[in-house]
Order: sequence, then C-alpha cells, then structure tokens
Amino acid sequence: MSKFRTERDSMGDVQVPADGYFGAQTQRAVENFPISGREIPPELIHAMGLVKYACGVANHDLGKLTGTGKNLLNDQQVDAMLNACMAVHDGKFDDQFPIDVFQTGSGTSSNMNINEVISNRAIELLGGDRFATTKPVHPNDHVNMGQSTNDTFPTAIHVAVAVSIHDSLIPALKRFADELRSKAQAWDHIIKIGRTHLADATPLRLGQEFGGFARQLELSVERAERARNAVLELPVGGTAVVSGINTHPEFGGRVAAVLASQTGIDFVEVVDHFEANAQRDGLVECHGQLRAVATTLFNISNNLRWLGSGPRCGFYE
Repeated sequence: MSKFRTERDSMGDVQVPADGYFGAQTQRAVENFPISGREIPPELIHAMGLVKYACGVANHDLGKLTGTGKNLLNDQQVDAMLNACMAVHDGKFDDQFPIDVFQTGSGTSSNMNINEVISNRAIELLGGDRFATTKPVHPNDHVNMGQSTNDTFPTAIHVAVAVSIHDSLIPALKRFADELRSKAQAWDHIIKIGRTHLADATPLRLGQEFGGFARQLELSVERAERARNAVLELPVGGTAVVSGINTHPEFGGRVAAVLASQTGIDFVEVVDHFEANAQRDGLVECHGQLRAVATTLFNISNNLRWLGSGPRCGFYE
C-alpha cells in the first residue's frame, strides 16, 4: 500500500500521507514552511477545536447550517461535525497538525489544517469516504462558516491562554500559597536570625518569614486572575477585515457564550472589533502579570535555596 495519496486543489496535485486526516492545504503549508521543526502547541490546537465547536453550535442555532443558503447539512451531519470538533479539543488528533509554528503571520495554514481534519473526521463518522473529492461536510463551507483566520485564530489564542491560567496555573498557585501559609503557622514558634545582605541582623520568627512567602503567592494568585481576565474579550465575529461581513450579527456573541458555557470562564465578544484586531494588548497585559508571578516564584525559590545551603558551611536552616 502506498504511503501517500493524491489530493487536488486549485494549484494542482499534491502528495498527502495516506492515513492523514488533513488535506492539500495542510500539506502545502508543511512543504512551504520547513523552518524550525516545532509544531503549534497542543493547547492551542485543543482551543481551536473548541472554537470550531462553538462556531458550529452558533451557526446551527442561527439556522445557517441547515436552514438557509447552499450546501445545507442535515442534523446528523451537524452532529458529526460537532463531534469531530470536540475530538480535536480532547486531543484525539494531536498527530494531525504537522505545520511549523513559524508560518503565515495570521495562522491561516493552521486554521485550514483544523478545518480539513474536522471535515474528514466528520465524513468518516457518517460512514463516508474521507478521501473522496466531494466533501459533504466541507472544510470551508461548513467548518469555517462565518469565520476568518483573522478572528478565529486570535480567539483561540485567548481561549488557550485563559484556560491554561484558569485550570492549571491559578489552582497550583493557590495550593502553593495554602501550603506556605500552613507552614507559617506551624513554624511560628521558631526563632531564627534575620539577615540583611546575608549578614546577621536581628531575630525574627520562621513563621513570619514563611508568612511573607505565603502573601507573595496570594498576590500572585490575584495577578494570575488579572492575567486571565485580560484575555476574556474575544474577536470572533469580525471575520476577515473585522467588519463582520459574511457572518450573522449575533454570531460573535453566541460563540463567546458557548465558549463560556464549555469552560466556565466569562468569555465575551469584544466591544469593538476594529480595536481588537489592530493589536494584541490583552495578551501583552496578560504577559506582564505572568512575568510578575514568575519573578515572585524565582525570588521565593532563591531564598529557599540560600536557607537550605550547607549543611556544614552554609546556613542550613
């Protein structure tokens, strides 16, 4: 059996891995951008799957997939498409996203990669031939309906960042803060020497020292929450040039509502799509808060390293 199959697009034939769920657009991007060997982080791929799911739900609720227009789907086809979106979100197709992280600036290639995988998986779920030229669940007409890379890709970045902070970083910081607070209380009776510039100074309680560490972490939790909140506005619904052309005026708000329901995070549509598409200020603000958190963790770690030095010639506290 051949290791490749032939796919065709507007540029002609291209050889695609025989068992791949992606198609010609993805393969051309792989060949166009052999730059670093680093692929898109899985967290972003999973977020893109969830964004595509939310877009599919919104389009279906608005009657765009089954009610009006050309190439309409039936409810079974819509369900298959949504199931395929969630399979991508759940990480079941992580090996189907081979494009280099350094690609077109907007992420167009990865957006098409996602669309192709979801389309072909949906066709497979329906019992069809995912390798056939005709696509009953089409990567552009259905999976990418009412969308552009210019709005869905930055939306997915915001979702990936917010979910990672909300589900992983904030709980970890809270556990760390609680543990340090517990140690501060347990060791509050222990007297030790304080130091200025490592030289002996005046006494203090070990609980006071660890209480300071705990407070640093409690403030870090607040900073992480602000970092998450900086990316809650989503640009989805703006489409290619953020005028909202070719999509329903309620689309962006509905997508944000589905994402909020799925994640438990208060995502909303941006107030002004032209502002949101002009820059990535939310991510810059988020990054600044996370840098402060990282600095705090480095500071505490360095202090503990000094206190644990020795045992014969160091502090050994």
